[in-house]
Amino acid sequence: MSSLAVSEDKESKYKKIGGRALTSKIIHDEVPATCHPLGSKNKLVFATGLLTGSGASSADRYSIGAKSPLTGGIKESNAGGISGLALGKLGVRALVFENIRDDFKIVHLSTSGVKFDDAEPILGKDLSEAATWLREKYGKHVAVWLIGVAGEQKMNLSAIAGQDKDGHPTRYNGRGGLGAVAGSKGIKAIVLDTSGVGKNRPEDRDEFKAALKEYHNWLMEAPATSKVFPELGTASLVESTNSLGALPTRNFSIGTMEDYKNISGETLRKTLLERGGASTPTHACMPGCIIRCSNVFGDEEGNYVTGPMEYENIGLLGSNLDISDLDEIAELNRLCNEYGIDTIETGGALGVLMAQNVISFGDAEGAIAALKEIKEGKPLGRIIGSGAELVGKIYGEPHVPTAKGQTMPAYDPRAIKGLGVTYATSPQGADHTAGQTIRAQLDHHSPEGQVEASRGAQTANTIWDNLGMCMFSAGAVQGRFDRIGDLVTAYIGEKVTGEDIINSAKETLKIEHAFNKKAGFTKADDKLADYFYEEENKASNTVFDVSQEELETVGVDRDDL
Repeated sequence: MSSLAVSEDKESKYKKIGGRALTSKIIHDEVPATCHPLGSKNKLVFATGLLTGSGASSADRYSIGAKSPLTGGIKESNAGGISGLALGKLGVRALVFENIRDDFKIVHLSTSGVKFDDAEPILGKDLSEAATWLREKYGKHVAVWLIGVAGEQKMNLSAIAGQDKDGHPTRYNGRGGLGAVAGSKGIKAIVLDTSGVGKNRPEDRDEFKAALKEYHNWLMEAPATSKVFPELGTASLVESTNSLGALPTRNFSIGTMEDYKNISGETLRKTLLERGGASTPTHACMPGCIIRCSNVFGDEEGNYVTGPMEYENIGLLGSNLDISDLDEIAELNRLCNEYGIDTIETGGALGVLMAQNVISFGDAEGAIAALKEIKEGKPLGRIIGSGAELVGKIYGEPHVPTAKGQTMPAYDPRAIKGLGVTYATSPQGADHTAGQTIRAQLDHHSPEGQVEASRGAQTANTIWDNLGMCMFSAGAVQGRFDRIGDLVTAYIGEKVTGEDIINSAKETLKIEHAFNKKAGFTKADDKLADYFYEEENKASNTVFDVSQEELETVGVDRDDL
């Protein structure tokens, strides 16, 4: 970005990998592991999954990768929406941004090439206003990625926003501070102009059509993807995590909330149906998605407020702060979307502040006022923007729910121990989408079997990231990777087997661990905060007691790369 020079490479070694496999491969091979994440040697990679743009339901996801300013290790964050689809329609497998610059640019990509425009008109703007300006300037056939004021200030919790199918910039690559990496490179927005571009055509249309029909039937037949997620979305998890004692409450001090029914999936659905207007409990973030797990939250008059109200947002901005009013949570959610910040890291930072009585638990107005200091660039805003771990260090708070510097998603690891294993051992840091075990058939309160569950989940979740498929399709696919391999083969014209898909995921994890090792991480970093081992979660009557020796076996093959 320093010279605004553009080059194009066609590497055959990347032909059969996509998404997270592609971003992590490029970062591993081309970025010095000890470099400063906001310096000139880091790279920012946008990559489509192997099936992105194919027309397969729930498969237009994409990955963004870099060395993370939050964790100090390798990072991949993926999202849905229309921005990855647009990149796929343009026939671009990956965008790689290098070097840094002081001013901000809008990167415009079309079939005519790449151009760079001045971003001054949208600097400092809320993202909804900036997205509207971009559509007005560049036309209706565009999709965008953009950063908010937090990314402009290079904050650790800054994210990169893409658009949903209605044009709202609310589909987030939230984790790891990748918005700060974009900010360091002077990237305010990327405009993907698909004017005159038709649908992508599979290499073998007949076989693709047959495999696609099977896959879509699986989605329409599985209870989770055909009923639970369309009706309740991810907020359906509020009741189940609360019953397990895993719903983070008052800075992860306990795993149940007295008023949890006020923020449950059932209450959210009822509220949205009653309000009508812009509100809807069932919404597809990307065109043609069968699952439609998203939602749009409107006010009492039906006016658009924000979206989506996901379980993680409700957990970290709601129960974790002891806030049980959906409208108050929605306002915090809205501000996160407008400023371009990760809701999970934000909720973690606010929870630590509340533990130190900087803001009182349950004080939504205080939390909202604190977030507004991010946009204003005030000291408290800068502290929050540094992430929960640094907030804890500044205020001397020992109860900081992080792993590898990143806030835990909304599952207490003392009550869902498989996720605790994932938080501790994933090269991504505390990240539920790196190895979700909540549906594993085991006793979540027992340490037995948790390492095996997490190891399998980490491989499985990497598979979906590589393919560009939503992880919610896992329950419908049921491990039938050979048929998914047929789908990929028919689309890209290169033979991909189910075994190839699994091995690619394992290789991705290995190179991520290898990068982190070169960056200075050791097996001693595969751990949770001390209080999860020492202080009982009174809701589940458990501590995290998976031994360090067992944790070190999760990536036992990482040294064999």
